[in-house]
Amino acid sequence: MIMSSHPRRPSGRGHAPARPTDPPPHDLGILLTLALDTFKRRLHDHLANAGYDDLGPSFGFVFRSLADEPLSLAGLATRLGITSQGALKIAAEMEQRGYIERQDDREDRRVRRLLLTARGRAALREARRFHATVERELVRAFGADHVAAARVVLEELASESARDDATWAGAGRPF
Repeated sequence: MIMSSHPRRPSGRGHAPARPTDPPPHDLGILLTLALDTFKRRLHDHLANAGYDDLGPSFGFVFRSLADEPLSLAGLATRLGITSQGALKIAAEMEQRGYIERQDDREDRRVRRLLLTARGRAALREARRFHATVERELVRAFGADHVAAARVVLEELASESARDDATWAGAGRPF
């Protein structure tokens, strides 16, 4: 639950409103890091309570990458920006836990495609449900305009790293 003592100010920790010339009380990078850590902890707690207590730290990338289409191992590695060996390790772990499966490619029998199982699709749906819930909590706590403005800022910051659709698709951590 998002807590706030004031709908427009996220912290009820006793910080006096800053004057325009005062430096902010916390570095922006620290705030972003702590916010992400909090979000990831809440997400993984939520997913564990929903029966997905065996998720690895990189699974979110794979869930997002396979959400729209099956990929070859090489395609997954490219999407994630890792080696084929790294992708194989993650894929094998996810396959063992029932989140993905391998299937022969219909056009090229030398290629095996990775795709989400029913359990994998259900875990992704649950993660997306959590994302939507958090966004609704933020809107209730701070207002739709503030959340929309925060999205604009975050999307601009993220666009420096994710300049194409493939990078955005792979940016699923933590889901």
